[in-house]
Amino acid sequence: QLQLVESGGGLVQPGGSLRLSCAASGLTLDYYAIGWFRQAAGNEREGVSCISSTGGITNYADSVKGRFTISRDKANNTVYLQMNSLKPEDTAVYYCAANLDYYCSGYPEPYDYWGQGTQVTVSS
Repeated sequence: QLQLVESGGGLVQPGGSLRLSCAASGLTLDYYAIGWFRQAAGNEREGVSCISSTGGITNYADSVKGRFTISRDKANNTVYLQMNSLKPEDTAVYYCAANLDYYCSGYPEPYDYWGQGTQVTVSS
């Protein structure tokens, strides 16, 4: 059984940076596409970024393009989301999710495994 644990969230000032980690255990992530999602209070869960199982394809929501970068670390069985130039509207609980497929999706439905989430708060 694949288990995902997010970490790296916290409180940061506007313009600051955070790096979120999605660490996997139980199975290797090598065959899984990974997505990062976020859910702000009162809002639906939305796709932020995703990466194919080999890392060759990445996608970003328009709202984070140029500011966020997703990457995979095979050796550590971990996927990262580097978030720069953070804005108050990035405040949300961030989740990573895994789908046994090459291609990734920006929609939550295909994903079978989810982490518990990590809170990101951008505020001065």
